[in-house]
Amino acid sequence: MSTTPDIRFPRSTSETGRVSPKYTRHGSGAKGGFEMAAWLFMRLSGIVLVVLIFGHLFVNLMLGNGVHAIDFGFVAGKWASPFWQWWDLAMLWLAMLHGTNGVRTIINDYADRDTVRFWLLIVLFAAAAAIVILGTLVIFTFNPCPTVNGVPLPGSFCPKP
Repeated sequence: MSTTPDIRFPRSTSETGRVSPKYTRHGSGAKGGFEMAAWLFMRLSGIVLVVLIFGHLFVNLMLGNGVHAIDFGFVAGKWASPFWQWWDLAMLWLAMLHGTNGVRTIINDYADRDTVRFWLLIVLFAAAAAIVILGTLVIFTFNPCPTVNGVPLPGSFCPKP
């Protein structure tokens, strides 16, 4: 009597627990390809994201007055510098590409029907593209020294008229 459960591969249909041939994909070999590049990207982008996010948290929460100092002026002051614009852009792009690739992998693993998989991937890529495009526009078109009715709003980082 065996007390261990019967463990099979996901999507296995035979009694031996082997993966059904209809779920195997042909054409992927030892030479790598897109999936190998995606796997490597996940590892490298994860390392870079850790550095970017901890740097972001350190600057925003530890330096100055901490979380109480974060307001429009703080963000506008940071985004007045191209360094912080590019830092936040790298964080946005890497986080979105990293997350999209992870969800793409989950969809490919668990969406059985080709049409469902196709439409889920279309929705995923459209949402990711919209967020990346809008986020990039916000970062680079943000006006740190706005004027309302010809009167400049106060900010210590804005040049005096």
